[in-house]
Amino acid sequence: MPSIIKTTAFLSIIFILLFFLFIFSSPAIFTNPQQVLRSFSSIEVRFAIKLSLLTALIATIISISIATPAAYAISRYSFKGKTFVEGFLDIPMALPPVALGVMMLIFFARNPLGSFINNNIMPVIFNTPGIVIAQFAVVSALAVRLLKETFDGVPPRYEKIARTLGYTELEAFLHVTFPMAIKGFLATCLFVFARAMGEFGATLMLAGATRLKTETLPIAIYLSLAKGDLEGVAALSYVLLLISIITQIIIRKLLFKGAST
Repeated sequence: MPSIIKTTAFLSIIFILLFFLFIFSSPAIFTNPQQVLRSFSSIEVRFAIKLSLLTALIATIISISIATPAAYAISRYSFKGKTFVEGFLDIPMALPPVALGVMMLIFFARNPLGSFINNNIMPVIFNTPGIVIAQFAVVSALAVRLLKETFDGVPPRYEKIARTLGYTELEAFLHVTFPMAIKGFLATCLFVFARAMGEFGATLMLAGATRLKTETLPIAIYLSLAKGDLEGVAALSYVLLLISIITQIIIRKLLFKGAST
């Protein structure tokens, strides 16, 4: 007889799977595969896909570039205020993106530094750079958290051995730590990219929702829903779902390739 705990555990898994299966399949009421394919011929959808890919890629590159040394420092070094820093970096992940977007809008509209950047360096509010900044604000802390866990999984003793063999600290990182963390690093890049692609709340607040200007895929869904285009909403939802599925498949291939089932 299976134990109560095991039975409950498997029933919980089945419940979660069925719940999301019903949710993911529900847009099919308003569309079909042919309509999803036809949606790619729309100028608006093609624009939204290109803009989403471009801004998410830029936000991912910036986030990973900054998060990698930050995550390594938090993982490897002890310093005063480390606990505060880790806790502080968790705040953007806990804060609703809409609230984060409102704060950034106020910063670039009213703060002297933010206003100077918006008026003299690059237009942020209701413009494409605002999309990148909003995506960066949402995914950067996530990138730090995921990369820290990746570096935590690499024993520091390998770096110490490399140092005894004459490697500098940078060389030890590049030739020892980073190659051992490469799967987690690539998985983090993909996860951060997918999260940036799906970012909505902060983008809406900072960059607005202007057709063929700041129209990312989530914004396109919002605009289609606002005008009652349920077929368009369903098709765009499946585009984002497809991107998420592909991303998750690649991530699992990277992380669990060769692992026992």
